[in-house]
Amino acid sequence: MNPYVLMILMSSLGLGTTLTFTSSHWLLAWMGLEINTLAIIPLMAQHHHPRAVEATTKYFLTQATAAAMIMFASTTNAWITGEWDMNNMSNPLASTMIIIALALKVGLAPMHFWMPEVMQGLDLLTGLILSTWQKLAPFALIIQTAQMVDPLLLTTLGVLSTLVGGWGGLNQTQLRKILAYSSIAHMGWMMIVLQYAPQLTLLALGMYIFMTSAAFLTLKMMSATKINALAMTWSKTPVLTATTALVLLSLGGLPPLTGFMPKWLILQELAKQNLPITATIMALAALLSLYFYLRLCYAMTLTISPNTTNSITPWRTQMNQTSLPLTLSTTITLGLLPMTPAIPMLTT
Repeated sequence: MNPYVLMILMSSLGLGTTLTFTSSHWLLAWMGLEINTLAIIPLMAQHHHPRAVEATTKYFLTQATAAAMIMFASTTNAWITGEWDMNNMSNPLASTMIIIALALKVGLAPMHFWMPEVMQGLDLLTGLILSTWQKLAPFALIIQTAQMVDPLLLTTLGVLSTLVGGWGGLNQTQLRKILAYSSIAHMGWMMIVLQYAPQLTLLALGMYIFMTSAAFLTLKMMSATKINALAMTWSKTPVLTATTALVLLSLGGLPPLTGFMPKWLILQELAKQNLPITATIMALAALLSLYFYLRLCYAMTLTISPNTTNSITPWRTQMNQTSLPLTLSTTITLGLLPMTPAIPMLTT
């Protein structure tokens, strides 16, 4: 892609998200979401492969549907209350419709069906943008409107997403689909605690972005898109293979890695709110996700690929890609757990 075109598209992505962040008017927020969608579409279709074009079309249709729902709900609210302000969503129908539309935007269950399909058709870097940056603007709106929505709806979305994200990833062999289901499960964790402690939702979103970035950048470095491609990586990049296994376990939420922090604090908050059954369901649903991360770790680090090669094993292959973003995200993914006691102090 032409670097000037790429710069314009990336700037538009940033502009759309910033516009949604700073707006308190529904029309402006809607405009930010639209700019965001239109900026990522050329990035998704840049390879001119039928699979990429199909994924782009599916993404465009779902995002357009969600945007139309947001516009309809905000217009209904403005018609009834007489103002477009986000903080005045007094009409229950409009606020419910807005949350459902935003859930469709980020791919929360049961509006998640587009997410794995779209992710499978993209290259790894566009998939990274889709599962990290594209979540920011809708989540900003979800956090602002969550206090005016029925708590049962938020809990249902959270529990369903965590269960679907766990079940869906179990029998996948494509890494991009596995990461898509992982994304759905993480979104569920963010939604479940949203009505009680929005600052923990932000913390979980931040940690999720770092962990997913580390996973996608590692796969990009290895050029791996299937599980069996991972089995060949130990001979080429042994150190990267070891850190990748830890990154995947961090995504699964195992201590003493960073991924344990948001899960720990969210379960603690649910217990404080006297919701032991919800907390138990969430903890058990996390085990489903952990299973498929462990499958990936097993394929990478505990099996020797059956392919016999007659050539000398290339222990050190030369990498042409920049490794600084990968190094930073991996370090954050593996080492932030000791910061946990400072988090409640920062968020209260």
